[in-house]
Amino acid sequence: MVTIFHNPNCATSRNTLALIRNSGVEPEIVRYLEAPVSKDQLKKLMKDMSVQVRGVLREKDTPYAELDLANSKWTDDDLLNFMVAHPILMNRPIVVTDLGTKLCRPSELVLDILASPQRAAFNKEDGEPVVNAEGLRV
Repeated sequence: MVTIFHNPNCATSRNTLALIRNSGVEPEIVRYLEAPVSKDQLKKLMKDMSVQVRGVLREKDTPYAELDLANSKWTDDDLLNFMVAHPILMNRPIVVTDLGTKLCRPSELVLDILASPQRAAFNKEDGEPVVNAEGLRV
């Protein structure tokens, strides 16, 4: 079972999803902007990735600056509440597999946690090669 917390407007997220599919797997796709992740789910994802809350906060193209989230006055609990209220603050894509949970930035990090090998060559949307014709990481 593979789950991706996905934003279809994000090239990195689209590339990650395509790499998962290139391994022959159709993942469960969680469109977290439409169905926000709960606080408990966020805590579990971060625990499974061994990262702190700030390690999953997205700054670019979000209300991060407007909410003054760089301010050290905010506790982890506060930041989690902000992420629940503003799902765009969750960095993406996060992928969960039997081999682990990872924030896949860059997208090829997903290869570290996929059990199935790549079935074909793969280039990112921008043309950057990631997997060669033999299914091996470039």
